Amino acid sequence: MRYAIRHVTRFRYAQAAGFARCNLRLKPILWSGQSLDDYCLTVEPGGHTSPARAQAGLANVMRLVVDRPERVLTIESRALVTVDRQIPIPSAGDPTLAQIAEQARASTDAGPASPASYLFPSPHIPLDRDIGAWCAQELDPDRGALEAAIALALRIQREFAFDTTATLVDTPPHVAFAQRGGVCQDFAQIMISGLRAAGLPAAYASGYLRTLPPPGQPRLVGADATHAWVLLWCGEELGWLGVDPTNGIWMANDHVIVAVGRDYAEIAPIDGVVLGSGAQTMSVSVDVEPLEV
Repeated sequence: MRYAIRHVTRFRYAQAAGFARCNLRLKPILWSGQSLDDYCLTVEPGGHTSPARAQAGLANVMRLVVDRPERVLTIESRALVTVDRQIPIPSAGDPTLAQIAEQARASTDAGPASPASYLFPSPHIPLDRDIGAWCAQELDPDRGALEAAIALALRIQREFAFDTTATLVDTPPHVAFAQRGGVCQDFAQIMISGLRAAGLPAAYASGYLRTLPPPGQPRLVGADATHAWVLLWCGEELGWLGVDPTNGIWMANDHVIVAVGRDYAEIAPIDGVVLGSGAQTMSVSVDVEPLEV
């Protein structure tokens, strides 16, 4: 699949903001099964941008500095991405969870995609006894890694309600778990917490998911959204495989990875500081348009 992606974020300030310094993580990364064919970032009415090295995780980070008073700031990211991934199929020859946990602990890889970097709790995804016990029902150490991963994702998809009013961006995993509801970020964090509790390397993936309109209805431009799912390291041979607990599916041709980290805080699309007074509103429009290959 090939996609034309347009992601527009617009900030409006009640009083002109005199200074803003932001990190932008909007450019899709190079990852197995996807290539970035073209990319363009624009900021209106203007600002200074420069590349910056990610502090953690795998992300293309741009620094944005706006040093003159503005009432409206619009950040538009456009990407052309080709995705060609096979859907993983569990087999009897897959490594077990015990084997990949042992390999991850023994890894001497110091790179950003090292499984050892994703074994431990992170600030926004702490270990939780109740989440760990609930997820452990699908995570028998002798079970094949792929079979266990999709089984846990399907259980989350089946037993949790998708509810956009149930949580906020900073809601901790144990709250969403207790109320059995939330959005993609919550479900990804719950699954990651459970996998790490079992000693397994799990990462937070952020990006886009192609959505299909209801039968007979046209595709609505700008009605898509950013998405979050889970990457599980499945050993030296298989590497990182993606699984989507919101939808109970594998990461395949409908998923575009923008950034990978230990949790959302490391790879938020936009974060930073703004100096000013008065209220601020933010609107986001995302469009993932499939193109003919």
